[in-house]
Amino acid sequence: MNTSFLQDLFSTITRRDALRRRRAGGDAPADHAQLIEACRQLLDSDGEASSIALASRALERYGRLDAAEKRRFFERLTRDFSADPERVDSAYASYRESRDNRDLQTLFDACEPRRQELLRRLNLTSGGTHELVKMREDLLGMLDGGDELRALDADFKHLFASWFNRGFLVLKRIDWNTPAAILERIIRYEAVHEIHDWNDLRRRLDDRDRRCFAFFHPAIGDEPLIFVEVALHKGLPDQIQSILDSTRRDVDDADIADTAAFFGISNCQTGLRGISFGNFLIKQVVQELKQELPNLRHFVTLSPVPGFRQWLESTQLGEDSPLDDEARETLAHLGDPDWHDDPQRAAALKDVVQPLAARYLLHAKNRHGLPLNPVARFHLGNGAELHRINWLGDVSAKGLEQAAGLMVNYLYVLDDIERNHEQYTTEGTIACASRVRDLDRRGRKLLKGDVVK
Repeated sequence: MNTSFLQDLFSTITRRDALRRRRAGGDAPADHAQLIEACRQLLDSDGEASSIALASRALERYGRLDAAEKRRFFERLTRDFSADPERVDSAYASYRESRDNRDLQTLFDACEPRRQELLRRLNLTSGGTHELVKMREDLLGMLDGGDELRALDADFKHLFASWFNRGFLVLKRIDWNTPAAILERIIRYEAVHEIHDWNDLRRRLDDRDRRCFAFFHPAIGDEPLIFVEVALHKGLPDQIQSILDSTRRDVDDADIADTAAFFGISNCQTGLRGISFGNFLIKQVVQELKQELPNLRHFVTLSPVPGFRQWLESTQLGEDSPLDDEARETLAHLGDPDWHDDPQRAAALKDVVQPLAARYLLHAKNRHGLPLNPVARFHLGNGAELHRINWLGDVSAKGLEQAAGLMVNYLYVLDDIERNHEQYTTEGTIACASRVRDLDRRGRKLLKGDVVK
């Protein structure tokens, strides 16, 4: 019998059962202990039909837990559904003695926490995948820096990495004919540049000079996983306000554009944090655009630089600042209201901020030795080139507060992507345009010595 049919059938039965209980007054918050018992029953079940029904019932019960009960449930899962230490010891002893592949497989099986099998069984029910994504979203909100629940989170990430493998993802073009339910989600999930209303959305989907693509997964239906917004241009854009301005248009016909600019990439499902889709999305969208619009020659981003101003103020303006006094005095004007509207102050700041931005993007690292800036990590890891640092690229309040008004073009050159990616991952080498290298050298001269924190 078709598994999908079984899932839908038993999920429908379970939903009707849940509805009857609610109508009978049984919709009070559930107890985590009851859910733990339901999970044990699910693990003990050996029939496909009964497992589907039990999984649906367990997820329905989880949905009725309050926040405190959800945390207790996660704590019990972490503690009570881990691997059996005695079984692991026994399996390891056998493998150590035999070095046999069958004993190695037994050891692998013994090391897997029972939680993972539980999550697989919860995924049996129709809609179970999306419910588990939302469950992990709840879990992520409870990771407070301690290690108590991180083992459970690692189980989610391990399984999601397989369930949301690129082979299962479906790329879809988003346009004005896309179902309204999906368009509403695009408005809600936009995380980079807010979509203010339906008119704003319609402008961003205008076929003459805009494109939008999203990844979907068959198991969660019309919920997008990630989407990218593209502006079609003549030449490389350097300012986001002109792209977001509904009254302006760089080209009136997509066929005459020579540049595709990715100006917004939004992850839609918090519960899938840490599962990478963006690299696949950009590369596939580039292929789609090249096929549709063969005149396109350049594929770039117009990217924000979150965290740059914080880095600037915390490492370059303190008592131990490596900057000379004149540069520090100039940077102090970033605190002046409307400094970007004053040509004299803006020009003075440009001579200091742009070179320091190059130093930041090329040299400032996190504890893993990777670029401190998360957007840079993403695009450089995908094989892009750090191509241009745009002065006053974003003069919105957010852009000024986060990045002193800067935006960056990361350039995707199809013939160079794999080489750039390889050099970045193996040697830490950042592909970089000569103009950014020149800014970096100027930034070094601003410093007392060669100190980058």
